[in-house]
Amino acid sequence: MPPKGGKKKQDEDKDVLTRIAIVNGDRCKPKKCRQECKKSCPVVKIGKLCIEVTGASKVAWISEDLCIGCGICVKKCPFEAIMIINLPKNLDSQTTHRYGPNSFKLHRLPMPRPGQVLGLVGTNGIGKSTAIKVLAGKLKPNLGRFTAPPDWQEILTYFRGSELQNYFTRLLEDDLKAIIKPQYVDNIPKAVRGNVEVVLGQKDQRGVLPRLLKDLDLEQVLNRDVEHLSGGELQRFAIAVVAAQNADIYMIDEPSSFLDVRQRLKAAQVIRDLLDNQKYVLVVEHDLAVLDYLSDFICCMYGFVPTENLRFRDEALTFKVADTAEADESNKKFSRFDYPAMTKTQGAFSLQVEAGQFTDSEILVMLGENGTGKTTFIRMLHGTLKPDDESVEVPQFRVSYKPQKISPKFPGTVRELLIKRVREAYHHPQFNTDVLKPLKIEDLIDQEVQNLSGGELQRVAITLALGLPADIYLIDEPSAYLDSEQRIVAAKVIKRFIMHAKKTAFIVEHDFIMAAYLADRVIVYEGEPSKAATARAPQSLLTGMNSFLKNLNITFRRDPTNYRPRINKMDSVKDTEQKHKGQYYYLDD
Repeated sequence: MPPKGGKKKQDEDKDVLTRIAIVNGDRCKPKKCRQECKKSCPVVKIGKLCIEVTGASKVAWISEDLCIGCGICVKKCPFEAIMIINLPKNLDSQTTHRYGPNSFKLHRLPMPRPGQVLGLVGTNGIGKSTAIKVLAGKLKPNLGRFTAPPDWQEILTYFRGSELQNYFTRLLEDDLKAIIKPQYVDNIPKAVRGNVEVVLGQKDQRGVLPRLLKDLDLEQVLNRDVEHLSGGELQRFAIAVVAAQNADIYMIDEPSSFLDVRQRLKAAQVIRDLLDNQKYVLVVEHDLAVLDYLSDFICCMYGFVPTENLRFRDEALTFKVADTAEADESNKKFSRFDYPAMTKTQGAFSLQVEAGQFTDSEILVMLGENGTGKTTFIRMLHGTLKPDDESVEVPQFRVSYKPQKISPKFPGTVRELLIKRVREAYHHPQFNTDVLKPLKIEDLIDQEVQNLSGGELQRVAITLALGLPADIYLIDEPSAYLDSEQRIVAAKVIKRFIMHAKKTAFIVEHDFIMAAYLADRVIVYEGEPSKAATARAPQSLLTGMNSFLKNLNITFRRDPTNYRPRINKMDSVKDTEQKHKGQYYYLDD
């Protein structure tokens, strides 16, 4: 006979929540606070060592076994460095890896399949890179036991009965060779030196280098050194290095950064060409259109919020384009501005700009391949470049410019940078509501600028650009290094700010979903990259997108539920049907 109340006790055990206590090492500053977390903890007050902060501590330590999940320490911490997350009991037994006490914990792993492309999607910091390292054999999973890591026999027993057991067995027996393309390609020149052609020639184990050079547009940079390549050229170079080698597992981390739409689709095809029946291909990508195009199946990685139904977010993401894109221009009561027809020659490249108009409270997205002069046009509006014909008068505007490449040189915190550069906006309630809070700048406010990640730097750069008083905001690739969710948030922030401030934005953007969401009208660039190009006059979103996609021979449809633009597979029924009708882009389905 079970003891009285035994059934009730078993039911309670099923519902018990285990806790993860996360202490942010960048924010926790025990020497600068009064240790409010420890003083306010009710468990500490009854004499148990739930929170420990010693004089030599760099960060506070929290006992997850003793923590009762009251959340008082979270509220009392002046630096917002503590997070307490409740997890279902059964999930705690599915821990794959943890780096240390009060640190990130990864539950489960993506399941790669031979002969198919697995796409990984999720916010920055959610564990995609950790999962890649584990699956590539670069990181041994400790199953959460960082103090006494298990041996491989125990790890294989843990994954027994799943496809991962066979996968790790093959990996251990050196039957599988893994190659990883890094996320941050701008760090490649620090690790790789020499001539592009020589480096690629040394890596060509598959005998496919001529085709890779053509598909990835690398033929014109063969005589240059790696350190002199641009961001887009480094990205294509990195993909070529990986694709030229023989491997069993190809891990591609963010292959679309710095690439234009045509180059993204070419890179996607190169990645798909790596497949055969025995190869594993895993891709991390934040451009949802590209991820959709190249993946056979998707693994969505997400974190936990302290609610029982474990929502992804409070509101669903929607990609519906505002009806203003096709509104009757004559009904708009905005100020109108004109810019003249201009030409600019730089070396062997020539840009011709057709005369155009724009209004305030309007966003114009510039659509074109890399090397067609988008940044040149921006600099001409900015005044830093003069047209060939000096008699052409370009209207003088106050301009705020966010460049494509961001170099963190400021020797101080994010708060000090914002106060120095955009003090008035930083203290303005409307700017706080429209920009700072949605971009979660408060999460970074006390961090050193030079220690920020690529995505964090991008959010700060967007904030700085919008914080400067200007007539025109010129924003070059605001989506770079942002995850898919942050891109939608950034697009909403920019759109809301431009509307409230009654200003104009010219935006260069290669993420098609973000470009379609932002644009009131578009400027289409036509011509041959790096040789001669023409910037057409601004036109409506539907007309401009159709023209641009026709040049690329790509068709887009819209998801009927959330309106997300999706690339049609080449020569599919939908692709053929839309091309026959001349409908390369749908504004609505």
